[in-house]
Amino acid sequence: MQIKSKIVLCSLGISLMLGGCSGMNSTNTNQDSGKAKEVQTLPSGDTFISVQDYTGEGYFLANGKETDKIAESNRAQIDEAAKKFFQEKYKTEVKVHNVVGSKDGATVFVESVGEPHFYTYAVVPINEKENKVDTDKIWADDYQVQNAIKGGLYHMIFKEEFQQLDKYFELLAAEGEITGKTKEALQNVGGYGFMTSYYLISTSKNDESIIPVYELYLSNPKESIEKLKTAFDESKFSAENLTIGIQLFMKDKDAKPSEKIFNQVVKDLEEMKNIPRGAYGIVLNDNLIHRETSEGFKENSLERDYPNQIVKE
Repeated sequence: MQIKSKIVLCSLGISLMLGGCSGMNSTNTNQDSGKAKEVQTLPSGDTFISVQDYTGEGYFLANGKETDKIAESNRAQIDEAAKKFFQEKYKTEVKVHNVVGSKDGATVFVESVGEPHFYTYAVVPINEKENKVDTDKIWADDYQVQNAIKGGLYHMIFKEEFQQLDKYFELLAAEGEITGKTKEALQNVGGYGFMTSYYLISTSKNDESIIPVYELYLSNPKESIEKLKTAFDESKFSAENLTIGIQLFMKDKDAKPSEKIFNQVVKDLEEMKNIPRGAYGIVLNDNLIHRETSEGFKENSLERDYPNQIVKE
């Protein structure tokens, strides 16, 4: 299933992306798809939980009840296969945080060890009739994994600029009115590249500036940061090809998204000089997150996104 969101930050609940072994296609960033946003109709009641309490528990993928049980009984085998897969194909050591059953398989949520830092996923086929996990056929969406690694590389080579962005959100959260997703939620059901509690990084498939850095990393995962920086092709960089998707939540469990806070964040980002270049999309949600999809975006969410992002050249 392809994401139909205008920007990736509105689809951090990657149940929109992960449909199991059948029907999971490469997804695109907002610049690549250009499709109108499709807002999920979410049930009400105890399917929602405060974002501060959400760790990914209750998350599920379609038709995954039985495969989830099979995956759990073969967890050690799946963990080993996932680690081997990412090490061999992407030269990256990962740790497995969560395995969730889906149609004909299980989705394996992983986090890279060290830098470049990112979250992503792989899929292990499962034969329900034979009660068998086929770890030899583990696979991943290559576009998503490359996007994840490139986002982590961007964070590495522009570390000082991202530190400024991190400091801003830490100070904003310290004021006591907004918050972000928990680290556990990112680990267990994040899966979409370089992510913090407040934002994610996504690159367009048209971004040629980061390709030499990515290729250098694959050829030598222990390459120095200095050489990775040198490999970055400044002449081919376009801010529109680097999306920084910001997703914030109200800290008060009963608060509606505040227009005052939202407008202040927009103003601050427009005026800030030392943050990373790129196209910034912003969403401010209320305090609740959907347990089953990890989605926070709702009809009352405030947003500024594609094609009206804040572009920092």
